[in-house]
Amino acid sequence: MGFLKRFFGEKKRGRGVSAKGLLLYPSTGEVIRAETLLKEAGLAVAVKGPPPDLRQGCDMVIEFDLLQELRIRQLLAQAGLPPLRVAVAQDHLLEPVSLYQVKDFGDYMMVRAANMKITLDKRDRRIVNISGGGCPDVPFLAEMLVGRTLAEAPEPRSLGQTLCGYSLQLAYEELCRQCPG
Repeated sequence: MGFLKRFFGEKKRGRGVSAKGLLLYPSTGEVIRAETLLKEAGLAVAVKGPPPDLRQGCDMVIEFDLLQELRIRQLLAQAGLPPLRVAVAQDHLLEPVSLYQVKDFGDYMMVRAANMKITLDKRDRRIVNISGGGCPDVPFLAEMLVGRTLAEAPEPRSLGQTLCGYSLQLAYEELCRQCPG
């Protein structure tokens, strides 16, 4: 069995070959609903920025394991959420772009996801700033989160439904991973 894994494993695939697929949607709302549905079904999916040659409509794609494509298509069809297009990552020279940028400033850490940033005082895990975006709910999100610790703060997804709220949720989750405790 080890021989087969080594023979067919990642190292033998060659440059640019991927076992990942990308689901493209025309709007952010559909990406959010599809991601939620697929995660609730126990599938490992991730929202990423699309390679430039795949950008159409929404600036987010859902990355998934190609071995799950049939199941994913069935779940999405049943929910009335068929993607605009399904692409194989290997068809594109560029991999999907990570939505996260993490900056450690010593006592403070800032995580950016898409257009939203959240900054944390690492000494007491208190959120000190929310910035970015252009959605009307950003001031409300900032008011609800700034000054609270990660443990006290509500998840941004529970407060808003815009692209900015979704991006802030991703930044919040990454911040929780970066600063556990």
